[in-house]
Amino acid sequence: MCLQILSRVRSELKFTRAGKVTLLTQMQLRNILQASSLISGLSLAADSSSTTGDGYAPSIIPCPSDDTSLVRNASGLSTAETDWLKKRDAYTKEALHSFLSRATSNFSDTSLLSTLFSSNSSNVPKIGIACSGGGYRAMLGGAGMIAAMDNRTDGANEHGLGGLLQSSTYLSGLSGGNWLTGTLAWNNWTSVQEIVDHMSESDSIWNITKSIVNPGGSNLTYTIERWESIVQEVQAKSDAGFNISLSDLWARALSYNFFPSLPDAGSALTWSSLRDVDVFKNGEMPLPITVADGRYPGTTVINLNATLFEFTPFEMGSWDPSLNAFTDVKYLGTNVTNGKPVNKDQCVSGYDNAGFVIATSASLFNEFSLEASTSTYYKMINSFANKYVNNLSQDDDDIAIYAPNPFKDTEFVDRNYTSSIVDADDLFLVDGGEDGQNLPLVPLIKKERDLDVVFALDISDDTDESWPSGVCMTNTYERQYSKQGKGMAFPYVPDVNTFLNLGLTNKPTFFGCDAKNLTDLEYIPPLVVYIPNTKHSFNGNQSTLKMNYNVTERLGMIRNGFEAATMGNFTDDSNFLGCIGCAIIRRKQESLNATLPPECTKCFADYCWNGTLSTSANPELSGNSTYQSGAIASAISEATDGIPITALLGSSTSGNTTSNSTTSTSSNVTSNSNSSSNTTLNSNSSSSSISSSTARSSSSTANKANAAAISYANTNTLMSLLGAITALFGLI
Repeated sequence: MCLQILSRVRSELKFTRAGKVTLLTQMQLRNILQASSLISGLSLAADSSSTTGDGYAPSIIPCPSDDTSLVRNASGLSTAETDWLKKRDAYTKEALHSFLSRATSNFSDTSLLSTLFSSNSSNVPKIGIACSGGGYRAMLGGAGMIAAMDNRTDGANEHGLGGLLQSSTYLSGLSGGNWLTGTLAWNNWTSVQEIVDHMSESDSIWNITKSIVNPGGSNLTYTIERWESIVQEVQAKSDAGFNISLSDLWARALSYNFFPSLPDAGSALTWSSLRDVDVFKNGEMPLPITVADGRYPGTTVINLNATLFEFTPFEMGSWDPSLNAFTDVKYLGTNVTNGKPVNKDQCVSGYDNAGFVIATSASLFNEFSLEASTSTYYKMINSFANKYVNNLSQDDDDIAIYAPNPFKDTEFVDRNYTSSIVDADDLFLVDGGEDGQNLPLVPLIKKERDLDVVFALDISDDTDESWPSGVCMTNTYERQYSKQGKGMAFPYVPDVNTFLNLGLTNKPTFFGCDAKNLTDLEYIPPLVVYIPNTKHSFNGNQSTLKMNYNVTERLGMIRNGFEAATMGNFTDDSNFLGCIGCAIIRRKQESLNATLPPECTKCFADYCWNGTLSTSANPELSGNSTYQSGAIASAISEATDGIPITALLGSSTSGNTTSNSTTSTSSNVTSNSNSSSNTTLNSNSSSSSISSSTARSSSSTANKANAAAISYANTNTLMSLLGAITALFGLI
């Protein structure tokens, strides 16, 4: 029946002589939707059952033979991580020695390096990198920053921080930042440079010229076939007996951008499979960590007291006292009680689909659902999603569902905390930035991981102009004083107004430069190098709602990120590389009571926050324009290539609301499909590659975006995704 409907849709398409699809009339589409409504109980099990075991659907496997618990107390690092660190340390020691030798080559005294890299390996500094959320903006801008730290990037050793990535032990990401880290790690630790070199190819990684919700653009048949495949894969998971939510659809859609070279875009790729890949198994890359927030059953409250979950290739779980446990990520989906499989002969494999874990940290449906759950728009999404995917969660479709709950009846929760998470049959996880900590810093500042310095790459859109404000830093600082802050320490940081008034978001800033000033914290935390997204050669403050980036825009975003991480390829400060070296060695220099190189004294004067406050209200925080309905409406129009949502759905689904105008943003950048395959990311150009966005109002744009139907949804989620999926489900 699904194929009959699909055939009907195709037969209704009208083509111009140029071969492009023209828009269907409202009446034609309404007729198709009315016909499809007759099959509201549609099941795709017959088409997808063959994928069980080698596709998106999990499968049954024997449980570990040693009868050990799948869950452990979060009393320290796992044995698997500890063993892996021994391999990684051998690589980072050599790489960091090389990096610091280059960074301090002009120093008057480099004797400290000899002490750090002596036979005592405990003196070698340990590094972590955190990549913030922020949709494709964060993915691309963060990619530029990571490229600046990667010695595989053209020019990174001459004009950047090349080798710093190779010197790092951990690499964390959440939401859009975990799109970046997940892409690199699960594509055999590919480089940003490798992605850039193939960016003009149609099947390249991060080919987001067309949005994931309308990958065919004007070729509607291609889009329909893509979503038909996605629906089949997700339905197969449901048919295998597992709960599903909209995050499953989100996961499969994202995977086509992140894993295009894998069969079915990585439908069978698992998170735990990385531990068997040589480049990770041998310790040749950092350990990736993805962050998500827990949501208590029956609640919609997500704040700094939310339980913070982390995923590594070995485990998932939380250090927070409200859970205090980790489970082997390979066996997610297994029915357990207190870590023991209920059926000792039946464990589950494949639940930890890599795309699903990545989507968990970026489940961008949730904030819209929480704030506008009674809206016409919300009802439309559920109506069409439930029509074509059986058993889609009705009550909790804003989250990623991990069921059965891997922590059911575990006994490690602190006695002073609620046991709601371990009492529940299902575990609900949401976007990792929903608690206001848009930088995944908590896993990196844990005392157990013993890091000396953390690089915080912030590509958030907090201000009116969509630049970072430092609020994610202040939120992490404040969390240590909350109920969940037990066992946590973070350096002192100022309020958001001070961040902006003192220009701490205009260039890299170091926090926690003097350990002697941090002794009243629970322990001495790592020094944090805060690197904010700033304007250099490209307008890097693109909207989180922006769903398409052509080749030129992608390269511009990546190049600008490179420049933001390197003070304009060192043109703004020729000593910046040395200052980064000073930040790395600072904690070890303090603990060893060694002499600080005099060049570092000047660096700390230039880059360390000295405690000064400027708390007057900053005008950049009057109201973020990303949240306005006009911006949301414009993003929807762009994501759907201008196909009117009202036309796709028929007037009966949009109510009686009308709109005469809305706002649209546009860029004068065009894609150059003949871009050189050997693109370098560093540039000394200070000119912008993208013109300022312009606002236009017209009744045509209003019809395309259906602004009235979503005018109340002032949220920073990707409303464009919701709108386009609604439209697509109406066509399948």
